[in-house]
Amino acid sequence: MILVTGGTGLVGSHLLYHLSLENDTIRAIYRTEASLEKVKKVFSLYTSDEKLFAKIEWFLADITQVPAMIPAFIGVKQVYHCAAFISFDLRDYREMRKVNIHGTAIMVNLSIDAKVDKLCFVSSIAAVGDAIKGSLTDEEDEWNKELDNSGYSITKYGAEMEIWRASQEGVEVVIVNPGVILGSGFWSAGSGKLFSKVYSGFKYYTEGVTGFVSVQDVVKPMILLMNAGVKNERFILVSENKSFKEIFFLMADAFGKKRPSIKIKSWQTAVFWRIAWVVSRITRKEPLLTKYSAKSAHSISKYSSEKIEETIGYQFESIEKSIKKICKNYPKI
Repeated sequence: MILVTGGTGLVGSHLLYHLSLENDTIRAIYRTEASLEKVKKVFSLYTSDEKLFAKIEWFLADITQVPAMIPAFIGVKQVYHCAAFISFDLRDYREMRKVNIHGTAIMVNLSIDAKVDKLCFVSSIAAVGDAIKGSLTDEEDEWNKELDNSGYSITKYGAEMEIWRASQEGVEVVIVNPGVILGSGFWSAGSGKLFSKVYSGFKYYTEGVTGFVSVQDVVKPMILLMNAGVKNERFILVSENKSFKEIFFLMADAFGKKRPSIKIKSWQTAVFWRIAWVVSRITRKEPLLTKYSAKSAHSISKYSSEKIEETIGYQFESIEKSIKKICKNYPKI
């Protein structure tokens, strides 16, 4: 039996499809009936065969609640831990600690108790340290707690520490650290918002650089690593390092829309995130921009995926090709 947490999210839903191609015993955690409809729509992008979705045994639970999660581990041999709380709003920090660190600790404890063979954890490049100036960041660069890290970065690093604890207690683990994940089906959350904005004629861009990867190039290596003789290792998953300007231009071209034409400078975002912070306190709504999202829009960070390429021979799809595929799916779901 394979257990997947976060099965109704971007990574989890695409992972479940690929797992369903080769496995008949898959159990996935969900929290609401409405979220299952999103997964069905993701499956519909790949196939019209409803039998694949029917293979999944859906288990209603909250990963932060131990009593609810204990039965989910019955008969489980492999665990894909994809569940996470993603936010750059300081008001969400406690909830992120609860889900990302405490929830992962529970997953680790239950995996140890159930004598799970192997555990795959979806972390982030946010939990990888900065490289020496001028070089690519790789798996050997250590996260620095002395820096002004975002709450998301702190909690994903804390979650990784829990996963390493599992490796000391007899459970084989692999950690993947994806860059910004691009994929179909979740247009109002995460990177999906970028597609929605560009499709609606978004005019602005920044020239910050980071690593990008398609969701297929996240889930496929995960499955390969779980079925290979690889254990107690972490792998950066980045197809290409590109600027947000380049990404927005590729999206606009694929949609047949006008490219963003107004460059936003760092001092402008510095002013705007402060205004957004004040507005969010008054309206009690999520800010349009935060200190850390503004910072990432202008920072330049480049990553190396050499380790995963050498370890299992994995070859990433180009970001341009991935974006074209995703944009074709945009009006469908």
